[in-house]
Amino acid sequence: QVQLVESGGGLVQAGGSLRLSCTASGRTFGSFAMGWFRQAPGKERDLVAAIGWSSSITNYADSVKGRFTISRDNAENTVYLQMNSLKPEDTAVYYCAAKVSSDYPSRTSGFYKYWGQGTQVTVSS
Repeated sequence: QVQLVESGGGLVQAGGSLRLSCTASGRTFGSFAMGWFRQAPGKERDLVAAIGWSSSITNYADSVKGRFTISRDNAENTVYLQMNSLKPEDTAVYYCAAKVSSDYPSRTSGFYKYWGQGTQVTVSS
C-alpha cells in the first residue's frame, strides 16, 4: 500500500504561481513513477506531468509545457509541481498518483495504482 497526501492548492490570480507537494508513505518511494493529474468539472482526469524514479524522464501535457515543472525528492518521499504563469483554464482538482508497475512516467491514468485525495487549484481572471 502507498498513501499519498497532497498540499499546496489554493486560490491565485492569473499569472501567479503555486507549488503543490505530494508526500508518500508505505512503500519505497524511489522505486516507482509519480504523476500529477487534474480534473475540471465535467471533464476527464488528464495528465499534467509525470516523472520517473531517477527524475531523468519526465512527461508534460502540452498545455503546461514551459509553465509547470515536476520534480521529486526521493529522500523526502515527496514529489512537487511548480506551477507558474497560471491561467484560469488551469483551474481543477489536482491529484497525485503513484505508478508501481514500472518506473516509466506514463501519460495514462489507468497505469497509476495509488491516488491522493486531491487538492483544489483555482485561478481567477
